[in-house]
Amino acid sequence: MAYPHAPLVAFVVGLAATVLLLVRFKLPAFIGLVISTFLVGLVAPGVPLTDVAGETATAFGDTLASVGIPILMAAVIGKTMLESGAAERIIRAFTSVTGESNGEYALFGSGFVLAIPVFFGNVFYLLAPLARSMRARVGHSYSLFIVAICAAAATTHVFVPPTPGPLAVAGEINANLGMTILIGLLIGIPTAILSGLVYGKFISNRMNIPLRDTMGTTTEELRIISQKSTSKLPGVLESALPILLAIVLVGTQTITDTFFPSNAWFVPVVSFVGDPNFALTIAALASALTFYRINSQDIETWADELTEALKEGGNIAAIVGAGGAFGGMLAAAGVGGYISNTLQGIGLGLLVTAWIIAAAVRIAQGSATVAMLTTAGIVAPLVGQLTVNPAYLVMAIGAGGNIFSWYNDGGFWIITEIGGLTQTEALKTWTVVTTLIAIFGLVFTLTFSTVMPLT
Repeated sequence: MAYPHAPLVAFVVGLAATVLLLVRFKLPAFIGLVISTFLVGLVAPGVPLTDVAGETATAFGDTLASVGIPILMAAVIGKTMLESGAAERIIRAFTSVTGESNGEYALFGSGFVLAIPVFFGNVFYLLAPLARSMRARVGHSYSLFIVAICAAAATTHVFVPPTPGPLAVAGEINANLGMTILIGLLIGIPTAILSGLVYGKFISNRMNIPLRDTMGTTTEELRIISQKSTSKLPGVLESALPILLAIVLVGTQTITDTFFPSNAWFVPVVSFVGDPNFALTIAALASALTFYRINSQDIETWADELTEALKEGGNIAAIVGAGGAFGGMLAAAGVGGYISNTLQGIGLGLLVTAWIIAAAVRIAQGSATVAMLTTAGIVAPLVGQLTVNPAYLVMAIGAGGNIFSWYNDGGFWIITEIGGLTQTEALKTWTVVTTLIAIFGLVFTLTFSTVMPLT
């Protein structure tokens, strides 16, 4: 006989195993996550014993299929932008406008705008080298720079269409797209400021994150580049070209998919060039060519340097894939369905109920997008009960679905590995930021929906 609370047991076992293996025994993240995934499968009656290993491999492969090439190309972009001086040149352009003491505002604004048409992970791949270069230049506040980028990009990722998560939720509950974008900006801007700039300055005064060797680049190399004269660095346009190419290509695909019919003649072409796998490959090529030109290397040395970047990226991709496998096994164990079914009848208002369901599913299985879509499917039949614009329900779901990113979320490992953070530092920055976005997002959603119901 099936035990009704078996999914909860699987979740607790997975949580305990992950913390024990990664924190207490300090196993490499990839190994610890794979072992935890197997343990979840072994205690979950919903997953046949013969399928545990296969489910793990499938979820690992599915995660790599979506992020593997972008992560590897991001490794190339990160190394070559840093070592060519391109990232340093962009930072100097930023600080010439904001001043060196206010560089976080440039990173924050870039993250907020770029993440509207582009997935959060891709934005972080592109802006992480800038944060590292900024830290090398000013010598402090790396935690502030990381938090500013993460909060800005993560906020628009869950609140503002045409980012895929809120776009799909808006479609599921029949919320007007234009109104959802406006309300998303209305709620997202103050949420991002409090979660990013305010918290970023708070944690930066209490935790100094040093630069570490990561993405194939040493801290000494960054220090040397930060002292070069501007005349020895690539120009601003050449330096920014990898970022511009990726954003334009991916953003064009997002806009095309959202606002144009699928049978339009240009859609297949845009879908190809705007796919993140292709777009980041083109961006990596542009960055690598600048690296080749500036460093005056022979072709063999240049190829060896790119190979070193790919080795680093392969380790990161493996860890992210293992995190995806862990979350996938929790989903296969029925954890998300168990939690959402338990919370459906708690008797709170629909906005708060949707937030709680999305938050619980997110914490249990890791993916913000899955949490949002799961919750949207549950509450869609109840939209008629709303006395406010349905776009506010999109906001409540997005806020809840963003909460407490931890070991079962691939995004946690992207921030940790590409940013060069320890797990503890990631928990104090990224995990706290995602939780603050969830809390402030709900507070602003309830406040604005009361003052301006827009029905």
